[in-house]
Amino acid sequence: MNKLLSELLGTFTLVFAGTGAIVINDVSGGVIGHAGIALTFGLVVMAMIYTFGEVSGAHLNPAVTLGFAVAGRFEWKNVPGYVLAQIIGAVVASGVVHWLFPAHEKLGATFPAGSAMQSVVLELILTAILMLVILRISTGAKEKGITAGIAIGGVIALEAMFAGPICGASMNPVRSLAPALVSGHLEHLWIYLAAPTLGALLAVPLAKMTNE
Repeated sequence: MNKLLSELLGTFTLVFAGTGAIVINDVSGGVIGHAGIALTFGLVVMAMIYTFGEVSGAHLNPAVTLGFAVAGRFEWKNVPGYVLAQIIGAVVASGVVHWLFPAHEKLGATFPAGSAMQSVVLELILTAILMLVILRISTGAKEKGITAGIAIGGVIALEAMFAGPICGASMNPVRSLAPALVSGHLEHLWIYLAAPTLGALLAVPLAKMTNE
């Protein structure tokens, strides 16, 4: 239960801070800015890895949990519990953001700025890179250690910085699912459920091929 609670709290914090930054940027006239939003996502993931990495591994992302399982580093029997905890944490976070800013229409949900295929390809590649980094620097199924938080948080901030304006740079199904459900904007949600999942799966053989 402590692992599931860690995943729930970690994912709650990720979605609350990340989508909260988007909403607050909107209602404050752009004070945070795109770079600030990208850094918020990177920094909150870094913080949660240092907070919960030793407990649950700080997956915070169903695609990451699935990637670890396919790579043989995480028991399949634990996947449903982790994913459910991540979904609950994310949805509660979006509920709190909605409660705080009831007039905001989209609550930080992700949408493609260009074509759907453009965002599918971007999300797939972004998540594959993220998962590859995670697999290469993690121990077993745990994102922990002195450098893990910096490297993973840095990759998330980097990818959000350059790809966010086009695809939203979700890289995480529940980060997109929660605000979409709470706001009722389910259009294009399939992109952010399918592409990050496929990207994480693609990273598994890439990580194995690059092993010494």
